[in-house]
Amino acid sequence: MGVPSALCLAWALALGCAHPLIPPKPEAAGGGTPHGAEPPSNDTALAELCEDEGGFDAATLTENGTMVFFRGLEVWESAPGGGELRSRPLATSWPELGGPVDAALRLHHREPPQEHPQEPQETPQEQQSLFLFQGDQVWAYAGGRLRPGFPRRIEDEFPGVPGGVDAAVECHREECGGEMVLFFKGDTVFAFDVALRVAKPRSWPGLGPCGAALRWLGRFFCLRGPRFWRFRPPAGELPPGYPRDIRDFFIPCPGRGNVSFRLDSWRDGLHPWPLAQVWPGLEGEVGAAFAWDGRVYLIQGSQVSAFLPERGPRRVLGYPRALQDELGVASADAAFTCPGSAELYVIAGDRVRRVDLRETPRRAGEPLLLPHNGVDAAMCTRDGVILFHGASYHQYPSVGQLLGARRPAPPRSIAARFLHCPQ
Repeated sequence: MGVPSALCLAWALALGCAHPLIPPKPEAAGGGTPHGAEPPSNDTALAELCEDEGGFDAATLTENGTMVFFRGLEVWESAPGGGELRSRPLATSWPELGGPVDAALRLHHREPPQEHPQEPQETPQEQQSLFLFQGDQVWAYAGGRLRPGFPRRIEDEFPGVPGGVDAAVECHREECGGEMVLFFKGDTVFAFDVALRVAKPRSWPGLGPCGAALRWLGRFFCLRGPRFWRFRPPAGELPPGYPRDIRDFFIPCPGRGNVSFRLDSWRDGLHPWPLAQVWPGLEGEVGAAFAWDGRVYLIQGSQVSAFLPERGPRRVLGYPRALQDELGVASADAAFTCPGSAELYVIAGDRVRRVDLRETPRRAGEPLLLPHNGVDAAMCTRDGVILFHGASYHQYPSVGQLLGARRPAPPRSIAARFLHCPQ
């Protein structure tokens, strides 16, 4: 997770899930529900899902970035209005299948994976297709609609890949050395090269069979029953700490997990994730956060923790520390640094104090009056300073204009700008 994501984390935690976080993407309307059906609320079905020890037949992200799980003749999907899961009949969105799904795959590519001269050719820009596998056949959907020429045999669309696959997941150049699709069948992994259109079988004995597979935020997961393993392609290495329970991470089961956050990325989707599982040793609410010099700092009450975000957040040795000792302030409601600057601005109530992060020890400057009685979170980008309060945000072109303002900037909707929610 990079530094910008950490800033989004601070904002998301401060706002505390008060707004819908999983909107449908307008340009991919119907990516998961091409027939416009919205699944009903089903708390009872979710409770049953959380209680049993069964797993999923397939899992993937749809074209609009929503995470979906297939199980029998049902599909579970993040609801358009929030982070909870809802189920609906599989036939509601994909009536052509007529039965359960063996595997699912959302594939990004610059060109269609196979040219069909008899079809109209797509322009050479990034395309997305959702592939659903059943037996020896595959269905491909684009824009929520079945692509012409499908269904077709898996071996015709992905030469060298046998029918009856258990799981599939995309693997990009930075992870696999080329644009690949990893197909799982039993203990064998078939690495399909999208450009060369060849598949090579591989053996990853430490991983074992996968009932479903996911790529999310640059990480790869193998789901089997109620548990999952993280693995690293191209060799299938397994980091320590697994397996873990799906119900503590991917399914918002009542009474399980802790504070959750969401990340805004159409490619990786929006999905709740237990806070303590991502930031090791972190418990309780985060009041403020900022990033500087390759580290992410999370403030909780009178303490601050520092993490190295690359390759999974790791707590820096010697943390947590007293906030007063680290930054020279007693408390913080919000904090921000601007791009390329070592100056930290710490907000408490209606005052802000400047801290030069290059100093040792660090000292906070005199408190300066803000045109706000209080804020929930803050961030600074090349577009200026943004302060969040309740359901609104206030934007200032620069720190200087924020400090010189006599009254708050006009309030704007957080949901409309940052979460792309319909008005």
